[in-house]
Amino acid sequence: MVVLWFFPFPTTEPKLLWMVLGERLTQGYSLYQDVMDDTGPLSAGMFTAIHYLFGRNELVYDILGRLLVFSQVFYWNTILIRYRVFDENTYLPAIIMAALYHFSFDMMSLSPTLLGSTFLMLALGQLFSQTVLQKETSESTLLIGIYGGLATGFHLNFILFLPYIIFTGLLISGFSIRQLFLALVGFFLPILLILVFYFWNDGLEEALQIWPMIFSYEGYDYQPYLSWAVPGILPISLALAGFFVGSFLRGATINQQKQRQLIILWLIFSALVFLLVKRQASYQLLIFIPGLTYLITQFFLHFKTGMIARFSFVLLVLGLPIGGIAYWNSRVETDSRYFIHPVKDLSIPAGRSLMIMGNDASGYQETPLGGPFLNYHLSKSYLSKEKTLAQKAQIFQKITQQNPDFVLDKDGQFKSLLEELPALKEYYQEISPGVFSSK
Repeated sequence: MVVLWFFPFPTTEPKLLWMVLGERLTQGYSLYQDVMDDTGPLSAGMFTAIHYLFGRNELVYDILGRLLVFSQVFYWNTILIRYRVFDENTYLPAIIMAALYHFSFDMMSLSPTLLGSTFLMLALGQLFSQTVLQKETSESTLLIGIYGGLATGFHLNFILFLPYIIFTGLLISGFSIRQLFLALVGFFLPILLILVFYFWNDGLEEALQIWPMIFSYEGYDYQPYLSWAVPGILPISLALAGFFVGSFLRGATINQQKQRQLIILWLIFSALVFLLVKRQASYQLLIFIPGLTYLITQFFLHFKTGMIARFSFVLLVLGLPIGGIAYWNSRVETDSRYFIHPVKDLSIPAGRSLMIMGNDASGYQETPLGGPFLNYHLSKSYLSKEKTLAQKAQIFQKITQQNPDFVLDKDGQFKSLLEELPALKEYYQEISPGVFSSK
């Protein structure tokens, strides 16, 4: 909260789009059916509830995000103590984990990644329980699947953790066929309930059209990968040292060896998910935090009396948060695609709706969404594909029913759509280059 008060950051484009999505859905529209976006349906429900209660209040996102971070830190440290992951009970992982969340300011704000990762961490905790329990536990294996399915409902890319659950369950936790079946049933149960919801609301067809596209449309980087190297050097170096210590210098029980294997595979699957996520920004990196916390703790527990370890600890716990604030503040102007800046000369009258067909979503700061296309990159991929007559009719119907007052067409996508659907020309006219107004 001190950081929020004294070191405020500009609104990021993803957060603005989530607030716009919540606003749009409170108006009675449906995700996928009426609004094209790649946000998970459970996250969309959360953003809708936030807007219904608080409106476009960015502070609520920051407060709720920090509450989730605190719960993750508390839970993960409890798991490491309960299942004797280390030889001594310590609160050191909680301190390290809290410091790692300060790698970037946006890791502590509410996002689909943070919401989904909370349930992934619950699933990981249940997998840890399987390394110490000596009997088959149906409840635990069912919970592993349910938590994984809920995580996918919040962040659809987390479905890629299903192979992780299967692989680690069979080879490390020793799942029987019955346990594996329970985990799979638990995983698909929340997803099935979501599909039933869309079926009863006549949106199943649109959901099934968009979900596969989430993995295939062209990704975009809000920040260059190298921009994470500066604040990431220290935690990555300590994690590599911790991996070396845990693998070669410290003895481990059979249970601890299984737990280490779970963490290493977690990091591998986290890297796979991260590389396939389309919105590449620093907040997506938080799925690595549980694994990094484990490895860094290994390092400090082994070298806790050395000067290098003491200096590294101070640098991690104090230097990473302070340095992270200064570093990301210095990149506000550099990462212009990520941070929302004040709009100049948009010339949209107050109270009128807008649909932006372009990379810059800053126009939504003061203007509500008025059309079906929120995520431009996903929408562009959808519109560029060959469409059946029924799909063209769907697009025409969505635009004319929602009828945005203005369309900001920076890349000419809407103009091409007018040529493809000539009937739309009766509804829109170009009043200036790249700006269309409803007639």
